[in-house]
Amino acid sequence: MSGLASRLYSGDAGFQIVGKRKLWFGVAGGMLLIAILAMSIIGFKPGIEFEGGNEFTVPVSAGSSVEVEKAIDDAIKSVDAEASLVPVQKVGDAAYTVRSSSLTNEQTEAVKEKIVTTLKLNVDDVSGNRVSQAWGAQVTEQALIGLALFVLVVSIYLVIRFEWQMAAAAVASLVFDLVATAAVYSLVGFEVTPSTVIGFLTILGFALYDVVVVFDKVQENTRGITGSSTQTYAEAANLALNQTFMRSINTALVALLPVGGLLFIGAGLLGAGTLKDLGLVLFIGMGTAVYSSLFFATPVLVWLKEKDPKIANHTARVLARRAAPAKSPAGDLPAQVGAGAGSAAPKAGAKPTVGAKAGRPAGRPAGKRR
Repeated sequence: MSGLASRLYSGDAGFQIVGKRKLWFGVAGGMLLIAILAMSIIGFKPGIEFEGGNEFTVPVSAGSSVEVEKAIDDAIKSVDAEASLVPVQKVGDAAYTVRSSSLTNEQTEAVKEKIVTTLKLNVDDVSGNRVSQAWGAQVTEQALIGLALFVLVVSIYLVIRFEWQMAAAAVASLVFDLVATAAVYSLVGFEVTPSTVIGFLTILGFALYDVVVVFDKVQENTRGITGSSTQTYAEAANLALNQTFMRSINTALVALLPVGGLLFIGAGLLGAGTLKDLGLVLFIGMGTAVYSSLFFATPVLVWLKEKDPKIANHTARVLARRAAPAKSPAGDLPAQVGAGAGSAAPKAGAKPTVGAKAGRPAGRPAGKRR
């Protein structure tokens, strides 16, 4: 094992993460600025579920999913070449569904007739229903309610398990993860679907898990720290980050490899389009969560803790204690040397002592002279 890897596993890498918190805050601020601009200027591309559209359903006996999707897509494109399509989905073991952007009643009937003719089905086997945009709005509303409850419960848990500064830092980290992921989604231009919403809720749990593990080590290292004068809170928190750094990297690799396979191989190479929105939100969200747990959450925690007068006074006391020995050689030592030299040094003009040895008196004691 190389030297760096060995030091990472033992927690002795010595990365000054907390000490460079201004740099990480600057990076986070830049990312948030880009996110706000992207979401304000570019915006999001809502899927059919959020804009409304048509849904065509046929029985699985009509053929394979590829055959059914091609037949329905061709039928829809024949009446509206600009129509947006959602890849075929299998509903249980009974039917396939394909969704498209909104069609008129005449276009819907024409599509149904073409599907019946192409797949050789009965007219009653094919249904074409309009999908209301209210369904997507309901999904979004339920997701926001779930998000608010999640943040509330998590905050209460963290306050009880740790302290309010850790709860605030963890929630700030979660917000950072969500905004950064949403910005990437806006820049890439993928459609926002219910799978995207589910992916957002999924990365919350992963991000919180990583932050809690780091904070647990921070709490262990800083327990009773105000009674010690050898280490500041920031230094103890930075040590905790170094001790959990390798664990966070391993967790990220284990989580990102299957999600990356889902995104790049499943959706990119194999063409599983229904997976790309879920794969992208999970990949970006998990990657951002690992970054924020190491480079954002703990620096925010230290910043909040140093607002506490007790921690601030302790930090000042530790730094003052370290600075004190540096002044002693320059101030105290010359004074001691001067005092000792003054008692033994001859006065100006005095007769020099001949034969006197260092550490011995110059003459015999008066009582022994005969």
